[in-house]
Amino acid sequence: MEKKYSLKVETEVTYLADKSDVTSDRYVFGYRIRMTNTGTVRAKLVSRHWIITDANHQKQEVRGMGVVGEHPDLAPGESYEYTSGVSLTTPWGTMQGSYQMLAEDSTRFDAEIPEFVLTAPRVLH
Repeated sequence: MEKKYSLKVETEVTYLADKSDVTSDRYVFGYRIRMTNTGTVRAKLVSRHWIITDANHQKQEVRGMGVVGEHPDLAPGESYEYTSGVSLTTPWGTMQGSYQMLAEDSTRFDAEIPEFVLTAPRVLH
């Protein structure tokens, strides 16, 4: 059975060695998000909520309007992709969260962003 309100979120992470500085505990990651409206009604992304956790279990919550300055409005079956980045003080961590969506029938729903791992390649000393 199809869900009326549903958004599939896929992620891809890249370690950005050229922007990182291991000697200063700065590890920078780029991530690509692809969201697809798998529901049966048009829905617009209103805001986002991220929970970023580093290897020391330090959590940082980020909330904001839209994504990369945009509010994608997706018909059923449509997808939207964007890239962004995050900096950690540890060589690995995780991100997860949700997008707050507004369907064309004025129903608000949260779309889960499944947890994904940020990890730098092994650093040899």
